[in-house]
Amino acid sequence: MRFDYRLNPIVDAGLTDVGDLADLAAKAARNGATLIQYRDKTGSTRQMIAMAKSIKAALDGTGVPLVINDRVDVALASGADGVHLGADDMDAGTARRLLGPDTIIGLTVKTRADAERAGRAQASYACIGGVFETLSKQNPDPPVGLEGLRDLRERLRQLDPTLPVGAIAGIGLEQVRSVIDAGADGVAVISAIFRAPDRADACRSFRRRVDDALSEVKR
Repeated sequence: MRFDYRLNPIVDAGLTDVGDLADLAAKAARNGATLIQYRDKTGSTRQMIAMAKSIKAALDGTGVPLVINDRVDVALASGADGVHLGADDMDAGTARRLLGPDTIIGLTVKTRADAERAGRAQASYACIGGVFETLSKQNPDPPVGLEGLRDLRERLRQLDPTLPVGAIAGIGLEQVRSVIDAGADGVAVISAIFRAPDRADACRSFRRRVDDALSEVKR
C-alpha cells in the first residue's frame, strides 16, 4: 500500500481525557496528518477492536491510513491498514503473511540491532526513538539523541535506501528541523498536537514545518 510518512500523529488511549480518540484522529487527518497510529497498552482486545473500528470509520474519505500499535490481531479484526511493531512483538514477515502483502508494517528502531533487523525485514517504514525525553510513554531506554538518530538512520539507509524513516519522542515544532537534518523523513507526535490548545492548528503547523524542512534538506 502506498503511503506517506511525513506526519504520524499517535492517538493513544491516555488521551481520552482530551477527547474521543476517533474524533481526534479525524481532526488530525483533515489537518495535515499522513498516517494515524492507534496505541493502547492496557485495553482489552475487545475494547481495542471496537476503538480501532471507530477510528477507521472516522478516517473514511480522508485517504489517511490507520496502523495499530503492537497488535496484529486487532489490526486484522478491525480492518486497519497495518501495524506498528516493536522488537518484542511479532516479526514483520509473519505479520505480513497474516495481514497481506499490501499491509503497512512499521518497526520501532531503538538500537543498532533493531536497525539491522528493520533494514532486512519486510517493512514499510521504521521509526527511530525515543529521540528526546517524553512524558507520553514509560520508556526504560535512554533517548538516542540526534547523534543516535543520525547513526541509526545511516545504517538503515545502507540496508534499504528506499525505507522511509520517522523520528519519535519529545518532538515539538522546534525540534522538527533538527530531526529532519539528522535523516528523518517525518515525525511521530502525540502531546504536541493532541494536548495543544488548538489541535487542528498544531497539526497544520507540524505539517508545514516538516514540509519546509524536507524541501530544504539535501538527501
